Amino acid sequence: MRTDSDDARSIGLENTVFEGSNTVYLLGADGTGPLTLVDAGFDTPDIRDQLAAGMEAAGHAVADVDQILLTHYHGDHAGLAGWVQSESGAEIRIHELDAPVAAPDEAAYRDLRERQEAAFEAWGMPEPKREAVRVVLDEETDLATGSPSIEPIADGETVRAGPHELTAIHLPGHTAGHVGYHAADVGVLWSGDALLPRYTPNVGGADVRLDGALAAYLESLERIVATAPESAWPGHRDRIDDPVGRAREIIEHHRERTRRVIRVLRERGPANAWAVSHELFGELEDIHILHGPGEASAHLEHLTDRGLVERDGDGTYALASPTDDLNLEGLFPAV
Repeated sequence: MRTDSDDARSIGLENTVFEGSNTVYLLGADGTGPLTLVDAGFDTPDIRDQLAAGMEAAGHAVADVDQILLTHYHGDHAGLAGWVQSESGAEIRIHELDAPVAAPDEAAYRDLRERQEAAFEAWGMPEPKREAVRVVLDEETDLATGSPSIEPIADGETVRAGPHELTAIHLPGHTAGHVGYHAADVGVLWSGDALLPRYTPNVGGADVRLDGALAAYLESLERIVATAPESAWPGHRDRIDDPVGRAREIIEHHRERTRRVIRVLRERGPANAWAVSHELFGELEDIHILHGPGEASAHLEHLTDRGLVERDGDGTYALASPTDDLNLEGLFPAV
């Protein structure tokens, strides 16, 4: 399947909060089945106009949309869904683990923010950095519309989208409820942020609700390899022509990052997640204030769960053994 075909169109949308523009997908543009958006983008007047223009180029109006399939709850993917629903009456589908914060349910959103604050404390994040990232998180919330009506979609559930029968594949890691949508008839996976062409999706900071975020994400990458799509259409930037190879690259990236975390603990001694993050990424600004220590914490948690690192009560990590060569066998998929 090409980037644009008779039945499927890609629509690029601005993203002024995170690096890289968003890409959403319109399936069924030729009238062969339910007109479906995969993801929706942030909700700003400019992005509404961009989406409407992209749909017009495909011969449709926003009011024509039958359903919206969301890969996950983040505002740059789900924020505009409520507006599209209000214009069209479209059904919105998202995994049940992400549905409460995509809606958003007030209690679920409050719980998310409380978990973020607890993570800031556990990571050892300085207060000025906490305040800076709160501003970014508040801005993301402001770029979502209303309280859309959402119908959860389950792992393995199939849904018609244009001419394709899509299977929802639960791919947690970046968020607890992240899903991809696989069209076996054409070998395409709409991968959201589970698989990106240039960056590695953040794990640990992007959704602090998820315990064992790195382990979950590695299993998701294994699942992508097992699914073996011919191409993947991500939520940012361009088509991935070798998604299996890209998944393997990301597994190797995390293997090397784990080695770096071990080196940090060996060279500087016991450290919290914020200190390890500083060694890995340096000074952080904007959303990276959340993502950096979150990623460090996910790797430290992965090592702790497997007995290679020990954590004390105040969030300080230390190597469990002073030996030079720590055995990483079993920490990463052999795919």
